[in-house]
Amino acid sequence: MESLIWFGILMCIGYFVGQHLEQKHYRSIRSRERQTMHIPMMNFGAKQPIPQALDSQMFVGSVVIANDFFKSFSAGLRNLVGGRIVVYESMIDRGRREAVLRMKEDAIAWGATQIVNVRFATSTISGQSQNNANTSVEVMAYGTGIR
Repeated sequence: MESLIWFGILMCIGYFVGQHLEQKHYRSIRSRERQTMHIPMMNFGAKQPIPQALDSQMFVGSVVIANDFFKSFSAGLRNLVGGRIVVYESMIDRGRREAVLRMKEDAIAWGATQIVNVRFATSTISGQSQNNANTSVEVMAYGTGIR
């Protein structure tokens, strides 16, 4: 019985700390997105002419985002009945937005006026075994900065 109480206390702490950190990260993302909004990102098809550029360079933004234990636990419960796993959607959203911001911030520091042909790559990182509930995801955004 005592171990169940401790488990409940740790779950509550994990939930509230995780919520706080996630909201703090989203505030940082929104602020930085406003600061980098002036750099457009465009994708061009194979037969479309690309903009003239004096110089170009590839930029990569990469981030690893992990779920807290509470979210991993709730996602495991959701897997029992199926449906959308919102906690994973949030993790992927944060990862994509952070990776794009890191790529754009590097391009801005280089002097890019726009970024073309942006692509994403993701990979899942799990713990020691297949049954490990904790999940992390690496998100990479890459594109060509031109000036």
